[in-house]
This record gives sequence, C-alpha cells and structure tokens, in this order.
Amino acid sequence: MFKDLSPGIKISITRSITTTFENYMNDIGWDENKFSMEKFVDEWRKYINSNSSWYDKISDDIKNNSVFHEELAAKINETIDKILSEEPTKEQMEEIEKLQKELGEEYDFSCKTEAKYVIDLLKKEIKKKQNS
Repeated sequence: MFKDLSPGIKISITRSITTTFENYMNDIGWDENKFSMEKFVDEWRKYINSNSSWYDKISDDIKNNSVFHEELAAKINETIDKILSEEPTKEQMEEIEKLQKELGEEYDFSCKTEAKYVIDLLKKEIKKKQNS
C-alpha cells in the first residue's frame, strides 16, 4: 500500500516523520531515557493532523487499513534509524569542540541531528553566560 502512494506523498510522509522526530528529541534534550515511541507517535499524529498536506490526500480506506499501519510503522523505524546513523559532519564536530572549550563543558552526541541540537544548546549557553 505504501509503495503504491505517489512519490510526493511518500516524501511528505518521510519529511513529517523526520521533522516530528527531531522536534520530539529536541524537546526531551536527546535523553534516551526519556524517549517513548508511544509519545513520539502521538506527537507525529498531532503533527500530521495539523501540519501535513499529505494526510488529507490519502483515502480513509487506506488510513484505516492495518497493512498500511504496519507499513507506516516500518517507515517510521527506517526513518529514525537513518537519522540516528547519520554521522556528524567534520564541521559540526569542530564547532562543538570549539564551543565546548569556550564554555568549559563537554556534551555527548552521536549523530548529525543530535550534533545540531548540541551546537544550538552550546550557543545558547554561551549567550546566556555573556548576558549575565
């Protein structure tokens, strides 16, 4: 069923999973102990109901089909695995190293998206220090 969707809808579904996952992980501070697949899926449902154009383009018959739900679950897992396995860039690692030295703190990160989160966090911490 999923494979029969138009390429545009499949891309939009993947993008909605990616966006929601990144936002969810940022909200929990990339703390693996706080991660809940159930909460993530709830956030994704909210996102697709309020922010996605693809959701209205799929018939209710497809949306209610258990095979489609299984395929969506597989797509969610595949997308999350891809995000988590993407290595941080050399530039990200260099920037994190520089910011950590400036701040005098060390942060762990394991993927490109988490590295982006750490960079943003470090920059906020440095700005906060400079303003106090």
